[in-house]
Amino acid sequence: MSTGMTDYGVVRDGGYEEKAQTDMAGSGSASPRDSSQKDIEKYDAENQLGQQVTIHEGQAKFQRLSWQRLTICLIVEAIALGSLSVPSAFATLGMIPGVIMTVGLGLVAIYTSYVVGQVKLKHPHVAHYADAVKLIWGRFGYELTSVMFVLFLVLLVGSHALTGTIAFIRIINEPGICALVFSVVSAIILFIVALPPTFHDVAILGYIDFVSIIAAILITIIATGVNAHSQPGGLSAVDWQLWPAEGTTFYQAFLSTTNIIFAYSFAVCQFSFMSEMHTPTDFVKSIWALGLTEIFIYTLTGALIYAFVGQDVSSPALLSAGFTVSRVAFGIALPVIFISGSINGTVVGRYIIERAFPNSEIRYIHNKKGWLVWTVLIAIITIIGWIIAEAIPFFNALLGLISALFISGFTFYFPALFWFQLIKEGKWYQGWKNIALSVTNVIVLIIGMVVLGAGTYASVEDIRHQYTSGEVRSSFTCDSSSYS
Repeated sequence: MSTGMTDYGVVRDGGYEEKAQTDMAGSGSASPRDSSQKDIEKYDAENQLGQQVTIHEGQAKFQRLSWQRLTICLIVEAIALGSLSVPSAFATLGMIPGVIMTVGLGLVAIYTSYVVGQVKLKHPHVAHYADAVKLIWGRFGYELTSVMFVLFLVLLVGSHALTGTIAFIRIINEPGICALVFSVVSAIILFIVALPPTFHDVAILGYIDFVSIIAAILITIIATGVNAHSQPGGLSAVDWQLWPAEGTTFYQAFLSTTNIIFAYSFAVCQFSFMSEMHTPTDFVKSIWALGLTEIFIYTLTGALIYAFVGQDVSSPALLSAGFTVSRVAFGIALPVIFISGSINGTVVGRYIIERAFPNSEIRYIHNKKGWLVWTVLIAIITIIGWIIAEAIPFFNALLGLISALFISGFTFYFPALFWFQLIKEGKWYQGWKNIALSVTNVIVLIIGMVVLGAGTYASVEDIRHQYTSGEVRSSFTCDSSSYS
């Protein structure tokens, strides 16, 4: 046996074996049983020290996120091809209501995100959204929000698998290839991109994601602008409205509004991201950087493309850029489709592994066993999302319904309740600040309730309309035209 080794493994500084012999020689009375007991105690101490080192290294691994990278993670979560659905929302709402809704809802989202950050600072143990709801609604609220959180993000993974399928169909343009091939490829890419377990590492991909979506938006704006200018009558001949077009129904208008609301749904993952920050107080910089960026991109994209294309603008708008240009735009948008989709799987995976292994080093994903569990978990999440997306013929409409049910809480009424129950100091009427914030949060709460009720109604009507008009595709179909 080499120096520094016992039957129990490595002993630091050479030394337990020599120390045991010295103790026995010095005492003359130590029995083999006493020596064995000391060996066990020494091993337990060494093992405990090793576990402490592992925990420390694991915690350090998951506490490297700067506010700049938090901003990128939030951008990845929030700004995807959904931004190119804003022009169609403008076509339904009209230019003026569209701009007002986009700017106004963006400012509300910034405020509610600020409240979420305040909760995290006041209660550092809150790692995910469900933990925060547990503070106000107890165990029932925790379990309910856990289901909402996991279901919503898994469905988003499935949504991006469908979007990837549409992109590949458009880019390759080969009707003879079964669409399910593209669907499976999309799911595999989402799985691979979701494997990095820390948001610090995910943020590296986020820079590619941001460049991808900005490039796709610019190509679409330029192409639609050039096309409008070349038409008879030029830009002045484009049919766009300042106000909703005659005949616009309530459900159509509110469905378009929920599309804008969905584009600002970044608060759902904010607790998860902030848990990795090395300086959590810097979150304010991130939410302002993200919020103002979103407002600028969404307002400009919605207004310009709507003004260039008019009432017939497609969703996503890059389909209005012409066949060839849209193929190029979809190709450039591939990174944002898969990076923005995969981060949802990563967040769900982190939530599940931390809940399933709260006191195990597996949660830190730093050894073979941890990586095996993590890889299998991400695969299961991706497969479930993909199966649901392919199996449900009206999946996109279902996602709209889920968004109305859940985003109304994550973005609006939960933050309002957080402020009243966790943040507010003193009575609501004590001081102008409390009065102003109380009124603000009551308004936010009302917005959440309206989105919950009217958004659910609009989404159900949309599902009914799709069935009535025959727009519902078949499940697991090879027909490429079903995805258009």
